[in-house]
Amino acid sequence: MATHKRKTHRGAAKRFTITAKGKFKRGHAMARHILTKKASGRKRQLAKSGLVAKADEHTVRKMLPYA
Repeated sequence: MATHKRKTHRGAAKRFTITAKGKFKRGHAMARHILTKKASGRKRQLAKSGLVAKADEHTVRKMLPYA
């Protein structure tokens, strides 16, 4: 019995990129709207990318079979 190929979760593919060491880069939440009340330093930090937490890596890896 042949195993089927897993499909990439397209929503996850648009949100995460893989680093050279196999970790996952992600964007920050709370950076899209209602920005007037947020401090400029906070907005600057939100603009930077972060890494997916170790606890969530397994879930993301399942959604991205090429990872």
